[in-house]
Amino acid sequence: MTKQTWKHFAFTCDFLRKVMIAALNLARDGGKLFGLKGGGRLANVGVKSCAMLATLMLGLSVVSIRAEKATTATPDPQAAAKTKAPEPANAVAKRKLLAQQRETWRKSIVRTARPKKGCFVASYPETKWREVRCGTPPNRPYPPRKGVRPRTVGNGTDYSAQVTGNTSQAEGSFDSVTGVTSETSGGTANAFSLQLNTNPFSTTTCSGASNPAACQGWEQFVFSSSFRSVFIQYWLINYANTCPSGWTTYGSDCYRNSANSATPPAQTIAALDQVKVDGAIAGVNGNADDMVTLSIGSTVYSAPGDNDFPDLTNGWRSSEFNVFGDCCGSEATFNAGSTLAVRSAANSGTPAIPPTCQVAGFTGETNNLTLVSTPTPGPDVTWPSIVFTESDSANPTPASCASADSIGDTHLRTFNGLFYDFQASGDFVLAKAGPDFVVQARQASGAPTWPNASVNKGVATQMGNTRVAVYIEPTRLVIDGQPNDLADGKDLLLPSGVQVSRRGNVYAITTLSGDSVRAVLNNTWMDVTVGLGHAPRPQASGLLGNPNGNPQELATSTGTVLKEPVSFTDLYHSYADSWRVQRNDSVFTEATTIKPGIPDKPFYAQHLNPQEYARTRAICKAAGITKQDLLDACTLDTVVLNDETAVKAFVRVRAPRVVIKPVMRQTP
Repeated sequence: MTKQTWKHFAFTCDFLRKVMIAALNLARDGGKLFGLKGGGRLANVGVKSCAMLATLMLGLSVVSIRAEKATTATPDPQAAAKTKAPEPANAVAKRKLLAQQRETWRKSIVRTARPKKGCFVASYPETKWREVRCGTPPNRPYPPRKGVRPRTVGNGTDYSAQVTGNTSQAEGSFDSVTGVTSETSGGTANAFSLQLNTNPFSTTTCSGASNPAACQGWEQFVFSSSFRSVFIQYWLINYANTCPSGWTTYGSDCYRNSANSATPPAQTIAALDQVKVDGAIAGVNGNADDMVTLSIGSTVYSAPGDNDFPDLTNGWRSSEFNVFGDCCGSEATFNAGSTLAVRSAANSGTPAIPPTCQVAGFTGETNNLTLVSTPTPGPDVTWPSIVFTESDSANPTPASCASADSIGDTHLRTFNGLFYDFQASGDFVLAKAGPDFVVQARQASGAPTWPNASVNKGVATQMGNTRVAVYIEPTRLVIDGQPNDLADGKDLLLPSGVQVSRRGNVYAITTLSGDSVRAVLNNTWMDVTVGLGHAPRPQASGLLGNPNGNPQELATSTGTVLKEPVSFTDLYHSYADSWRVQRNDSVFTEATTIKPGIPDKPFYAQHLNPQEYARTRAICKAAGITKQDLLDACTLDTVVLNDETAVKAFVRVRAPRVVIKPVMRQTP
């Protein structure tokens, strides 16, 4: 018999035994009433017999089970994994449906009015808030960004969701958490904060500042893991006066917490993908107060603010969300191999239009991860958002909402992904995005060896009123016309907010608003990447721009559009001449000795001799370059530049969306 059969018999007999006991009791009671003795004895015998049978059956069951276990081989985990039946499609569908139902419920309860000012909690599928006792927020600061901006996330380096109108409610969460096994802050495990931060804004609360026009308000919706506290922290940045009553002085700033906080259970970093932080202004969802809400799985915790910024509704345009150190400018340090996909959502009354990317962070806390992807928009009828990735990348590039490249001899990839060669010599406008951000390149011909190729010898940028130029042959850095010997590993923050950083042969120049120029100085040439701090920027023009963001077109400085097939004459006369830098418009502070010129004809990898072509193509393939157009450009550069270092740029550059190759004469 099988184990289940023995158990069935044992259960049946035990049930009969219990019935016989009941009969015995009835018989005994009946015997007492009517003087009958035989029925009691009969029942007693039946009970004893059934009890013996039950004991025997149970014993046999145990023996059978042990024998079954003894004769069954230990299962092979790998074999079991191979033979394990896949989860039924209906089970997968039910699980997804339940997750969708819980998320729909969560969004609904977050937008449900609280009965009064206080702290509340709700768990799925409750449709009403339950009032709970409030806690007191920790009395410690989560200060605003200040000083040098790091390459890692925080203290000004982050992606924020920017709207064209005003934000009334925002939310931050993590789409995925990969490779995270530990996190520490100041040597303490699982000490971190989740922060949803507004941008600094003008407020009447600054009326008592030493210079009200220079003072700004700033609001943070915070979860502190160390104190199990969900609360709002308010800041008056650059108040520079005695702080108002109830506010705490922090340098030239003032801060205060909301009076109450929600107190969820303690959380470790393992729960990161289960949490969401929501912040809302007063008046939203029927609440009289500004509000902070923390969701952990299927439970939501809510705490009110104190409306210290009644004009927040007119100033909240950008929202930063991330995981940081827990207070005081500290860092959240993740283990190697950690990767987070961050989602920042904002509601500005236009749900069909997702927020746009802004390279900006507002908190002074940091983490040790770096931004490794340009945010992608996430349209949603209730929570339009941006999504981006951060990880422990060892070689980060400046964060940007859109980037373009000028590499090798000389290949251009525009902001919208158009790839083309530009082998002219002289000074050219690489990019221009308004009067406060201009980038110019200095290109030199490869003559006499390679007369139809050119390379970058210098790059200069104007960021506001600050001008920075980087040159090779010899290598030098010039800031506002003055040479600067910036040491390797150092950062220089200028009074204008422009920051110049050097890491080995790489110089990075960034603005507080996120625009950037990255120059990689090689032996005889320079690779340049230009990044935009806001997107979209359809007004970005120059050699790296596209008219109206169309990746299939180029445009001269006067607006004449060039469409494929582009003639060689149009590219190197009307187009090139229009983007040549005029003397009065140059942001280079050193005069050039390079003679302006253009190539005689197109020059591509197929024009190399077969032996050199085969040798360098093998080098490029070995580096992992597979896209045909990048492979061709890499092959050409490795020969022309006579340096295998040229391969590195093509490993990093993104694949083109469209490729234009000029023709010697326009086809009809």
